[in-house]
Amino acid sequence: MMFTIPITETLLTGAAELEVTERGFRPHRLPRDVLRRFPDPQLTAMEAQPSGVTIAFRTSATDVELVSHPMRATYAGAERPRGRIDLVVDGSMVATDELTQGDAFELDLRDGTSTFHPGVPHISAFRGLPSGDKEIEIWLPHNESLELISISVNAPVSPSEKPDARVWVHYGSSISQGSNAAGPTGIWPAIAARAGGLRLRNLGFGGSALLDPFIARVIRDAPADFISLKIGINIVNLDSMRLRAFVPALHGFLDTIRDGHPYTPIVVISPIFCGIHENTPGPGSVDVATLGTDQVRFLASGDVDDTRFGRLTLAVIREAMAAAIAGRCEPNMAYLDGLDLYGPGDADEFPLPDALHPDTRTHHLIGERFTRSVVAGWTARPYEYR
Repeated sequence: MMFTIPITETLLTGAAELEVTERGFRPHRLPRDVLRRFPDPQLTAMEAQPSGVTIAFRTSATDVELVSHPMRATYAGAERPRGRIDLVVDGSMVATDELTQGDAFELDLRDGTSTFHPGVPHISAFRGLPSGDKEIEIWLPHNESLELISISVNAPVSPSEKPDARVWVHYGSSISQGSNAAGPTGIWPAIAARAGGLRLRNLGFGGSALLDPFIARVIRDAPADFISLKIGINIVNLDSMRLRAFVPALHGFLDTIRDGHPYTPIVVISPIFCGIHENTPGPGSVDVATLGTDQVRFLASGDVDDTRFGRLTLAVIREAMAAAIAGRCEPNMAYLDGLDLYGPGDADEFPLPDALHPDTRTHHLIGERFTRSVVAGWTARPYEYR
């Protein structure tokens, strides 16, 4: 017999809070006071997509059912893969469920108009799970927001037995949020977190990793055993700063985090290889000629010669970041060149399908390399990290 269990914040990992809605509860990755201060539509949409958020509990149930109401953004003339819900049992991914229902906002990039398409709730039913007591993790979609309506099981549940897992707080762009990965356990931070036995707090926000001071305060105030910051691509492709503003903004972001985490290991990661922005400033934009084709692509619209006036490219920003971190001389802060995670030599074998975001296999490549170069060393010597 199935029975419903209460949805509470104690069930969720990786979320800042739960919003009560007419249907149920919506997980948020940022606190509501941040969203009140700066309700930017892009950031608001991205933080409501629960990348890295899991529902976790112990149970002997063999049947688990989650009812949710997804909401996604779509683009006229461009097919986008739906989000998925992944089920992990005792650390192993055993099932995935592609979302098929919910609401959609369709945006036409040619004229800026949008159309709302209402839908119905989605049921994720996981049947025939292994018998016996086990740890259940339901990984919520990284690329669609959703309201949690109900969770039903056929046996009692108890709290997760991993409350003391070390917490990794990661900040980044859409690549960190998981753009173009097939499912929530397939995004590179999830791959590294699971390999290292870490509890992930993913603050990767598509189009929104802009060194906002309020995000630095969120990280400052968050429990964290390890912090990583992947910075640069959004600043370039939004053309949001010049070199003169970028370096002090980076230091200010780090200084704020250090106010709350004076000794916590921090790794600052520069951008991975992205051919369109390596030597060409932003802003970036959708290549309208590719709308309606099998693969929408992005391009850079800046002028290479503008770098002499302080406009940023990925090459410029990597050099500035390396110098800034070296100049801080902090024993528990390290710089990681993003080209070590995905460099020009990888582009032929693992091309970025849309010229900006890695696909699922490239997320795995990045996650595995980050695990080897950073996570493995830190988890072995968490208090000696250099």
